[in-house]
Amino acid sequence: MGVGVAVRVARTACADGVHADTPHRSPNVAFHASLLTVYPERIQRAAALLAGVLLVALAGCGTSAQDRHPQGHGSGTPSAPPARRSAGPDPEGGLPGMPPVLDPTNVYAADRPGMLAPEVRDFPSRIYVPNTNSDTVTVIDPTTYRVLETIPVGHQPQHVVPSWDLKTLWVNNDLGNTLTPIDPRTGKAGKTVDVHDPYNLYFTPDGRHAVVMASKDHELVFRDPHTMKVQKTVPVGCAGVNHADFSKDGRYFVVSCEFSGELLKVDTAKMAVVAHQKLPFDGAMPQDVKLSPDGSTFYVADMTANGIWVLDGDRFGQPALLTTGRGAHGLYVSRDAREMYISNRGEGTISVFDFGRRELTRKWRLPGGGSPDMGGVSADGRVLWLSGRYNAEVYAIDTRTGAQLARIRVGDGPHGLAVYPQPGRYSLGHTGVFR
Repeated sequence: MGVGVAVRVARTACADGVHADTPHRSPNVAFHASLLTVYPERIQRAAALLAGVLLVALAGCGTSAQDRHPQGHGSGTPSAPPARRSAGPDPEGGLPGMPPVLDPTNVYAADRPGMLAPEVRDFPSRIYVPNTNSDTVTVIDPTTYRVLETIPVGHQPQHVVPSWDLKTLWVNNDLGNTLTPIDPRTGKAGKTVDVHDPYNLYFTPDGRHAVVMASKDHELVFRDPHTMKVQKTVPVGCAGVNHADFSKDGRYFVVSCEFSGELLKVDTAKMAVVAHQKLPFDGAMPQDVKLSPDGSTFYVADMTANGIWVLDGDRFGQPALLTTGRGAHGLYVSRDAREMYISNRGEGTISVFDFGRRELTRKWRLPGGGSPDMGGVSADGRVLWLSGRYNAEVYAIDTRTGAQLARIRVGDGPHGLAVYPQPGRYSLGHTGVFR
């Protein structure tokens, strides 16, 4: 291993580390303990060569290219490049057919403020809120905070999911066993499509498969992303499959199993579960899953552990827990990819996690409380939108100050709302995971 490689290893270790949430421990001690626990092989390999270059390597921590650009409006910002499928494996060994990674240090490089893809640039900006107990979708104008219309859909809609090609919003009518397509250009609902138990919906990075999280059926169902015809059904040995995210190279994804407290690792090309583990917390209820900007770490929100699990997806070893707040639920990356917003549904707060510093930096409390759940970030990065699961309302939150900008009444049981359009070349699903 040469000095240049040693520098890169040191920077990777620095970017990967997250301190474990251990009481009465200084951040530095906890940080190093977590590194040794989650990444022991990386530390051991680099130790002998880092003596002369460690200071240089560590000087770059938290100051990657994306950190040097302020968050703000996208005026003058180029649009996201088209999501063209590659002809074969990319030079980094990614999933064949997946659009190439634009920046190896930031998987969200195409999600910066205002970088709307040509396909969505003329779409009106809207907030689509599925009301689980009302069987409707509320449509909100984010500039006026006014409800524009209420669209009847199927029984128990859970999430509004942008398609891989960005052209359709799929409403997941879980107990209705259907998907309702909405045209985001016109806001009109189309003919429902029969899909059994569509609690949540994802798309593989190559755009070749939709993946239905069939929670009650204990299945991952791979389907045609346009017609929703079944391609392969994968039974799983856990209960409550619900959320997921994909590795940087797209070759695997991590799935949370809410009711059995487990995680799955799924090979994307083989459409097969290749590993699983039980979380080391009695009664764990994992929820949303999100990849770090550098692709080294998966974060998994846990509603009963009241925090986020920090997981090396490649090794898939035992994760460390970082406490955030009661009922940790949704995970959303800021437009500059420096921070992650964590909704703590059980206490009406949002925790802010700094990727570069690998620690929590702020906590915002909703005035009068609430139940912040699922949502997304506005195209300019200035507003975090979240549903109020048990309060029949939606919250608009200033991402600079944490101030509540609006609290809007909607239907009963609002859940996985979608902010649309958002920057990005293609969608991996859920309420809007873009790359």
